[in-house]
Formats: sequence, C-alpha cells, structure tokens
Amino acid sequence: MSSITSPDIPEISWFGALCDDDYEFLGVPESNIPASWEHCRDIVQAADRGGFDNVLLPSGYQLGIDSTSFAAAIATHTEQINLLLAVRMGEMWLPQLARQLASIDQFSGGRLTINIISSDMPGQALDSAPRYQRTREWMQVLRKLLNRESIDFHGEYVDLELDPPRISTTDGSCPPFYFGGFSPAAKDVAAAEADVFLTWPDTVSSVGTTVSEMSALAREKYDRELLCGLRAHVIVRETEAEARAAAERLISKLDAETGESIRNKSLDTASAGVARQNELRDSSSDDGFVEESLWTGVGRARSGAGAAIVGDPDQVVAKLRAYQEVGVQAFILSGYTHQAECDLVAEHVLANIEHTALRPRFTSSL
Repeated sequence: MSSITSPDIPEISWFGALCDDDYEFLGVPESNIPASWEHCRDIVQAADRGGFDNVLLPSGYQLGIDSTSFAAAIATHTEQINLLLAVRMGEMWLPQLARQLASIDQFSGGRLTINIISSDMPGQALDSAPRYQRTREWMQVLRKLLNRESIDFHGEYVDLELDPPRISTTDGSCPPFYFGGFSPAAKDVAAAEADVFLTWPDTVSSVGTTVSEMSALAREKYDRELLCGLRAHVIVRETEAEARAAAERLISKLDAETGESIRNKSLDTASAGVARQNELRDSSSDDGFVEESLWTGVGRARSGAGAAIVGDPDQVVAKLRAYQEVGVQAFILSGYTHQAECDLVAEHVLANIEHTALRPRFTSSL
C-alpha cells in the first residue's frame, strides 16, 4: 500500500474544466468556453507553465468531455505538471481500467495521480453504504493491479482471479489515490484505502476538525497515515476591493432558478458534503462571506465545492497558510474563467508560497 511522510510543504494544484464548468458570469453559458479539447488543453498548459504541481481532470456524464481520454491526450502536451485523473468506481471494467491508467502514466512519464469518485452511475442509484462498499472493493483491486499483484478477490461487487497486465506504471507501483466524501461510509473507505482525503471549502476551524478526525480514523482503525487536501475556488486581485468586485461581477447575472438548475445536474446533489456546502452558504453574511476571505457566493451555481478564497495576494496566501496550519497538505484551486484566474494565481500566489508535488514523496510498500 502506498505510504507518505507528512510534508511541511503543500501541493498546490489547479482545475481543468472538463465538465462544462467555465464561465465569465456564473450561470451564463458562453459559446467560446464549453469543455473541448482546445479549451481544456489551454487551461492545463497554462497551469503547467504557471508552476502548479498537479491538475484535477474531473469526470462527469451529462456534462463535458471524457476525463480518461483527455488525460491520455494531454499527457504528451505537458511537461512538469502531474495529472489528477478523476475515475468513477464501477463505471469501467477493472482490468481495462488498470491498463488505461498504466498506459497514461507511461505516456506522461510517471505524472499520473488518481481521483477516486464514488458517485452513482448514470441511470443508476445505490444507497450510500453499498455504493461505498463497491468503491472500497474497486480501490483495493485497482491498487493491487497497478502494483503488479495477482488478483484472487471475491467480494460483493468484484469477483476476479487474474494476473496483472504486462503494461505497468513507470515505476511499477500504484499512483496515489485522492478521495473525498463526508458520509460515515465514505470516511471509513477513505481512512482505509485513500492516500489523500479531499474536503471541500469550509471555515478554517471546521477544516481543522475534519483533518483531525480523518487522521485519527486512519491511524487508530487502520494503522496508516492519511494526508488531507482542500478543494476550493479562488479570486485574487491586486487589492481586496478589486477581488470583492470580481466576486460580485461573477454572480451579477445569476438568478436563483438558473443556479438551482446547475446544481441539480450533478450526480452528488444529495450527498453529505453538498449538504454542508448548502449549510455554509446559508450561514454567511449578506455579502456572502462566512469568515475572513471565505466567500460562499460561488456555491449558488455549484453542487460541489461552493466557496472561494477571495482577496489580495497577501490575504489569499495567509488563508492558504491558515489551512495548512490546521493540517491541509494539498490544495486544489480553481477560478473563473479558469485560464485567466490560473494566470493570476500563478503570478500573485504561487510566487509567494513554497509548494511541491506530493507524488514524488509517495513510496510503495508492498
């Protein structure tokens, strides 16, 4: 199983808008920025040039383009950035998935990381407990295949006896698994099987509580270490006033009905994590801020990560460091429009905070 020593320096990643999630004005589709090879390629290459350590390639069904196909294509069009490929557990036959992931890792020269998704399959619904049991089994078997171990597994959702494929990752071991979920079943799977637990934006104290809970659960129940990461939006400008004005402009054309329609398109709208994001937004002040530099307005048109770090460069860096102080060791950031905000964050934030990719620190302990 993969293991890692807790880093003093965080990983800072960007977001590839593969799921039609790019806007100048939230809720107003624009013909020039839907998810496409050209548009998403430009975002990822901007993140690569800007010095981000990793980039999340999200997976959707109704929206956007296929994440696995895109990862295979972009692997040879990037130089340094890791690729955090989102894969929905249960959607693809496991042996074929392992071959695809190993191939993409080869194409990228060992830069693949994996975002495990446990949402429902399109057209199918499972209760939380069985869905996460399926995810647990898939994670266990996928890790073994990517570690080049033979499979003799007989579970509720996976029944497989198989040798690993000839194709392997560059170092013959499984890339790290990033995973998020807030139900009791999700947290248990994360503690047992994930390498990095991802939480959504929240107050610093609440994020610290989550980090402590998940670290203790992994250590005490499964005798393993679990890193924690934070997925959040960001709006950074040279002054706080400019950043707040950009936040207000972003939602200036959004009406409540459109926002609700966008949120309901996701397959995870009933999850515990989404419920917490709704609660956070409801508890914010009239201007949408729930605490210093944390603005919930973006959640009016998103079912998932629903808050943004908003401020001048010093304020954004200070907020990231505050999260780091309570145990966050990886950040996945995004902003609208994704390429323009990527360039701003690279200029104003990355240049002022030490950061490094997590993957080189992961080692394989079979």
